[in-house]
Amino acid sequence: MKILKKIGKFFVILFGLFMLFNFGLYIYCLVTPKLEITRNQSYYLYDNENNLVFNNYSWVELEDISDNLIKATLATEDKYFYKHIGFDYLRIVKAMFNNLTSGSLSEGASTITQQYARNLYLNYDKTWTRKIEEALLAFELETHYTKDEILEGYLNTINYGGVFGIENASRYYFNKSANDLTLAEASMLAGIPQSPSNYSPLYNLDLAKKRQKTVLTLMYNNESITEEEFNDAIDTDLNYVGIKNDNITSGKLYFKDAVLNELSTIASIPESILETGGIKIYTTLDNMAQSSLEKSIEDKDFGELQVASVLMNPDNGEVLALIGGTNYNESQFNRAISAKRQVGSTMKPFLYYAALESGFTSASSFISEKTTFSFSTNKTYTPKNYNDKYADGPLSMGAAIAYSDNIFAVKTHLFLGEENLVSIANRVGISNELEAVPSLALGTEEISLMEMVSGYASFANLGNKVNSHLIRRIEDSSGNILYEYKEEEVNILNENLVYILNEMLTYTYDTDFIDYNYPTMISLLPKMTNKYAIKSGTTNTDMWIIGYNQDAVLGVWTGYDDNRLVESTDSSYHKEVWIDGMEGYFSNKDTSWYDIPNNIVGVLVNPITGELAAEDDKKKKLFYFLKGTEPHVDNEYDLDAVFKKENSISVDEDEEKLEEKVEEE
Repeated sequence: MKILKKIGKFFVILFGLFMLFNFGLYIYCLVTPKLEITRNQSYYLYDNENNLVFNNYSWVELEDISDNLIKATLATEDKYFYKHIGFDYLRIVKAMFNNLTSGSLSEGASTITQQYARNLYLNYDKTWTRKIEEALLAFELETHYTKDEILEGYLNTINYGGVFGIENASRYYFNKSANDLTLAEASMLAGIPQSPSNYSPLYNLDLAKKRQKTVLTLMYNNESITEEEFNDAIDTDLNYVGIKNDNITSGKLYFKDAVLNELSTIASIPESILETGGIKIYTTLDNMAQSSLEKSIEDKDFGELQVASVLMNPDNGEVLALIGGTNYNESQFNRAISAKRQVGSTMKPFLYYAALESGFTSASSFISEKTTFSFSTNKTYTPKNYNDKYADGPLSMGAAIAYSDNIFAVKTHLFLGEENLVSIANRVGISNELEAVPSLALGTEEISLMEMVSGYASFANLGNKVNSHLIRRIEDSSGNILYEYKEEEVNILNENLVYILNEMLTYTYDTDFIDYNYPTMISLLPKMTNKYAIKSGTTNTDMWIIGYNQDAVLGVWTGYDDNRLVESTDSSYHKEVWIDGMEGYFSNKDTSWYDIPNNIVGVLVNPITGELAAEDDKKKKLFYFLKGTEPHVDNEYDLDAVFKKENSISVDEDEEKLEEKVEEE
């Protein structure tokens, strides 16, 4: 009996603590600001040629949604929705036990409220931190809103196979209002959200029918329908009027979300205008450019690897195309605008521009060798080059860019002073509070893809700052202009120095630099038909490439949402996406490289050491300098002929070596 009393006392105390926890959580949620639920009002999105690209339908009230759909959703997603407080403790305990025993986070226990919270405020990472945040937000929603309000919001925003909201889905699949859905139609739609890319009847009818049967079985077990209704619904042949709309692609849905995100930041657009609906948003979307980006990721098996890319007009900052992930149906988290990741060596062009501005030249050299940097604080820093390859001698800035030499970068960074790089990055529009540390030169800071592409745009346009944007103007339903983007040209960089930097960034795929090492982008050369400035960046978790000419700048990132280490098999995807996207964009367009400025001269040097080329040197490369900073020329060369060669894209006598290198990669 004493043991039973102790057990009973333990459970009483445990229950008391449980109730106290819930009461404390309720008080916390009560005093925190009320979470806003933005109603998805109607709007129209147009591309840069004023063609309608996307429009949505107005939010529908819960009372205007079929009871069949509501019952099917509750039976499938959360049968205790009207009884719990935002999360189901029994389901959570069961899921936690199964996940702990399996060593994964594959099983979920999300209620409708938790799913709605995730759709509104969170990304789709399967981490304990995200699940805890999701549960807390769910409790806050339950504190401030009624069950009917939460269910209404959920049904108006959930993903039905790339179509969002029950009214949209009803019209898309069956050409009828959500209020008129039959049991057979409702059970089919209610089965889609669990896996939108698999259970849409337009994509996989067999799987969708199996899922529909599961939904109807759950409804029957819950006594929501009779056996006769179950059989009738199963036997009903549904007619789908919706078709796969090739115009509304996964990539364009990411673009649409980025537009709406920008819309929310425009102070001159009052909420009252948004609530009335019917606004017309004229965007910067270039359909051909978007198609090029989307084709660049087609037929590539990314697995769980994610990709993001941004294509921008460097003259004005217009975002021509955008990819926010591999599959919008599976994850709406927009990695192009919302993710901040370590940028790796894509940080180096900002460093080398700072060096040029401080008096360095393209031929300036440092010794590249294994180095440990010691500081007055008794701390040391030992960066390494990729594959542990070093020149073990003098290395020019041009060669350091070609090989992405880390020792040269850190030496330059420390020589200039760490604040110098921070200043240049801020000048081109990177808003992060960057930490002035030695490793900053190697890109240890986390920055968004959109900001990095905007920063590179200042190089692509020879020195002007751009503000990235996706909206040109906004009109109300009557055609009155509510907002119009105003371009401002602000020069922030020296055109001559930018030209020199741009030339050096072509060395990343230049066969003249095949020596003790290979240029980092040499594998892209066989696919190139135009000249580009390119820089890649690699960390343990992130892979970047950003490149440009005077007409376009394209940035690509690949990595995993959970920050796991990238595998060696993942190492070429970002390059393939970049070259396919960029070359695809220019396949039907004329483009050219920059004209050499009047204040720039070219001198033949040894490309590895940067020393003035001798007549008998096997390697000679035209490096560019500000007039007056070039090394003295003792020998006369036909610089016009050399310049002509430098500005053409071809594979020369090192073609055999190049092909071997491509095969190795």
